[in-house]
Amino acid sequence: MHIVDVLSAAGIALNAAGSSTFHAPDIEEFFPKAFLFQGSWFEFNRIMLVRVIATVVICAIFWLVATRLKVVPSRSQSVFEYVMRFVRVSIAEETMGKKLADQFLPLITTIFFMVFAMNITGIVPFLNIQGTSVIGAPLLLAIITYLTYHVTGFKRHGFAGYVKSSMILPGAPPAMHILLVPIEFLTKYVIQPFTLTIRLLANMLVGHLLLVLAFAASTFLLLHGPWTLKGFGVLTFAGGFFAYVLEILIAILQAYIFALLAALYIQQAAESDH
Repeated sequence: MHIVDVLSAAGIALNAAGSSTFHAPDIEEFFPKAFLFQGSWFEFNRIMLVRVIATVVICAIFWLVATRLKVVPSRSQSVFEYVMRFVRVSIAEETMGKKLADQFLPLITTIFFMVFAMNITGIVPFLNIQGTSVIGAPLLLAIITYLTYHVTGFKRHGFAGYVKSSMILPGAPPAMHILLVPIEFLTKYVIQPFTLTIRLLANMLVGHLLLVLAFAASTFLLLHGPWTLKGFGVLTFAGGFFAYVLEILIAILQAYIFALLAALYIQQAAESDH
């Protein structure tokens, strides 16, 4: 909020001084014009291109590492193996148990790397926007997770058994079921996919807006603003650099949270009582 207040004050002062108008980023950033198949169901715009690039790059990295494995690992192989071990042990096995983790590790690994790859594009030069900053990709991953844990529950316990175990809490007084059953139904069958989607989407959308706001303001204030506002330009640049570093951490954290919640929901569905 402090950066926004500074920029608002700077914009008013610059307009009063007769300088060029500062255009703050808005929601149109996330709806670029299509450059292929415009007006059809298959519109292809800049954000879709970013998603394709992120997918191709992460697949290429996996392929290169898999085809160049060595008994004595190189530095890059060691880093890759460390991340894979982190996903397998710290996310899948610690959440789901080893047996269930072995079954769903490909899905959890795919979710983690896909979310990270599409998050990190927001700080990559010439891409400069996250593939997860528009609802399509987060919603697709949430739907895949949603279907996976419900199908797992139906297979493990049968339709009636899973519905009963997912909505009726063991040990709760019978009178409380009048209140708890609707809450559990809404939580597990309606709300969870939306919370998965919105959590990722909102973090990436806000992160992109903050980066664009900070660096656009820095350029504007330092190059076009009066000398009295140069200090604000330095301040917004420092804020932009901090947001840049923070965005890297958030990209990793959101990939971890999404994969962890996916593993947790699958584990809960696979249990007989939860």
